[in-house]
Amino acid sequence: MSDEIKQNCINSELCPCGSGLVYSECCEPYITGAKSPPTPEALMRSRYSAYVVHAIDYIIDTCHDFMKGMLNYENTKKWSEKSKWLGLKIISVQGGTDGASRGKVHFEAAYVMNMYYKIHDEIAVFVKKDDRWFYYDGEVITRPVVRVGEKIGRNDSCPCGSGKKYKHCCGC
Repeated sequence: MSDEIKQNCINSELCPCGSGLVYSECCEPYITGAKSPPTPEALMRSRYSAYVVHAIDYIIDTCHDFMKGMLNYENTKKWSEKSKWLGLKIISVQGGTDGASRGKVHFEAAYVMNMYYKIHDEIAVFVKKDDRWFYYDGEVITRPVVRVGEKIGRNDSCPCGSGKKYKHCCGC
């Protein structure tokens, strides 16, 4: 599929950010540079969409100078391209309106990578510089591992089917 046909397909679909708007009327103008996101939430949504459409330059360009030195273009590109992006959920928004120069967006981005379902949960900090919003920093929220199913006792039969006790097989 040519890039032009691919772009036309994207333009007629709903925006990946979950706003309910068509991509060409939502995040695309920000990603192409036609407009600047007016709020931290709009920037967050457009950055998520940029991961979906693999617009790595936009992701880097919307980072504050403080963050740019920490980003690796190739790693960001691999994460974008190797992930199947499933959706963005905005949990909360603080600040970023009425002349504020800082804002926070707590979000969850769901994706599948290497056959594993993951949720990137982050409280992102945005700053306004020269009348433009930038991603400044973020706190990734780590989720505890939750056991699915019953706990296996040391003297129980090993679930691998070997017939041995768990402690003498997979549990050692």
